Amino acid sequence: MVTLASQPDDRWRSAHLGRLMGEALRRFDERVLHLMAHDANVPLALSNLAARDQIGAAHIHITRHLALQGSRLTELATRAGMSKQAMGDLVDQCEAWGLVRREPDPLDRRARRIVFTETGLLWLEAFRQAVARTEAEFRVQVGQDVATVVALGLEAYSGTG
Repeated sequence: MVTLASQPDDRWRSAHLGRLMGEALRRFDERVLHLMAHDANVPLALSNLAARDQIGAAHIHITRHLALQGSRLTELATRAGMSKQAMGDLVDQCEAWGLVRREPDPLDRRARRIVFTETGLLWLEAFRQAVARTEAEFRVQVGQDVATVVALGLEAYSGTG
């Protein structure tokens, strides 16, 4: 019989690096969306959606990963680490909100490219500004030296540095 006294310490489950990175990413994305919801340059309908938590971290995948010249759905899904079907659902929502549109791919008539609309480009600029502000807040909270080490460490670990 296992007793509480004989059970191993399992605090590691809530404090390991992967969990901490996940929590930090959620906090970062929440702050970015909050700033975007209150940005006067974001179209009002999108601000309202963000303010009511209708736009979430999943929608940020499109904002983060859609190339400025457009992307095919499979490329976008791969970059975001999502299934093609899940990304297709997000694209459908973002298309209904006027952020993106589908258009013929100039390199392959059978394929479609997803591109930002003018509204989507306003959203992207608001995203850029919100990310910059959130990063600045992070640097203030943890200090410039720690922020630099965190950024360098994450770049090295992710293979993007």
